Amino acid sequence: QVQLVESGGGLVQPGGSLRLSCAASGSIFSINAMGWYRQAPGKQRELVATITSGGSTNHADSVKGRFTISRDNAKLTVYLQMNSLKPEDTAVYYCTMGLVVAVPWRYEYDYWGQGTQVTVSS
Repeated sequence: QVQLVESGGGLVQPGGSLRLSCAASGSIFSINAMGWYRQAPGKQRELVATITSGGSTNHADSVKGRFTISRDNAKLTVYLQMNSLKPEDTAVYYCTMGLVVAVPWRYEYDYWGQGTQVTVSS
C-alpha cells in the first residue's frame, strides 16, 4: 500500500523556521511532480509550492523568498523549508505527489499525505 508520511510540523515563534518532510513508501515505480498545499481554519486550500520531476520549482507569491521546496528522488521525499515564518502561515500543510504505482500498476495523479499542523505564534 502506498503511503505519504509527513513530518516536521509544530509550534514556532514568528520569525522562526521549520522544515517539513513528506516521504513516500510502498510499491512505487516513479514519482512525477510533487507539491505542498496548506489550509488554514475557515479558509480555502492554497497551493504553496510545486517541484517537477526535473527539479523546476514554483512558489506562491505569499511565500516567495521565505519558503523553498526541494526533493530527494532516491529517498522518495519532498521537503518544504520554511523561514521567517509569520502567524498567517499557520495552517495544516499537505504534500501531494503524482505517482506511478508498480503493484497493482496504475497512475495516481494526485496522491495526498495526511497533513501536518504548523502553528506560528508567540
